[in-house]
Amino acid sequence: MSLRELSLPPNAPTARGLLAMNIIRLRRAKGWSQEDLAFAAGLHRTFVAHVERQVRNISIDNIERLAGALQVPVHVLLLSA
Repeated sequence: MSLRELSLPPNAPTARGLLAMNIIRLRRAKGWSQEDLAFAAGLHRTFVAHVERQVRNISIDNIERLAGALQVPVHVLLLSA
């Protein structure tokens, strides 16, 4: 049994899912495209697209870059709605 199975309800979003949902929500609230966010964070647009689609694992460093570009504390990117 994994740690996730022990600590979360079965339908709870993963950390990767929460991160993706929050990045999309905050990016859209700013009226930004993925390219706008990528430029502000110093990342490539395809990387942002992969993170939003949950197909790319992401480092803490890049989470910090995205949070900085979105002007929110890092923990906000992992909050549940």
